[in-house]
Amino acid sequence: MKTLLSLLIATTFLFSANFTLKSPDLAGQLTKTQEFNGFGCTGENISPALEWKDAPKGTKSFAITMYDPDAPTGSGWWHWSIFNIPASTTGIATNATRSELLPKGATEGTNDYGVVGFGGACPPKGDGFHTYVITVYALDVEKLDINKETNQAVVGYMINAHTIAKSSIVSYYKR
Repeated sequence: MKTLLSLLIATTFLFSANFTLKSPDLAGQLTKTQEFNGFGCTGENISPALEWKDAPKGTKSFAITMYDPDAPTGSGWWHWSIFNIPASTTGIATNATRSELLPKGATEGTNDYGVVGFGGACPPKGDGFHTYVITVYALDVEKLDINKETNQAVVGYMINAHTIAKSSIVSYYKR
């Protein structure tokens, strides 16, 4: 049993230990650049550039999500989802949302603001810091059988059902 567990841990490490996500646009705090413009917020609503490397063997596509678990909804808030990103892709440009800058074939989902594409941070005033988790997922399928209108809970389910590895950046924001 101990040998089997060691083999499982070593295999997991070999296939996904170096899968890394970074962003030249983000640090520990989001800024007005990534703040939503609407819902009482006055930010620029510009999606960040993201770069990833060392995807595990068997990766056939990628997906990206941005999620705020601190939103006062009881279920968090989905700010962004992109899926069916080709396996040859290693990043997306600043402000790529809803533009020709997205990788060819990629699909953006409808966020919890009800808009397709990036919807930046917009925590309620005085609610303190909210956590924003941006995650890239290496998937074992070329395409997920979902579209831009698919409910975010289903998008998350489909992504998780096909995840080989994932990597995240965590930033915070308050108003």
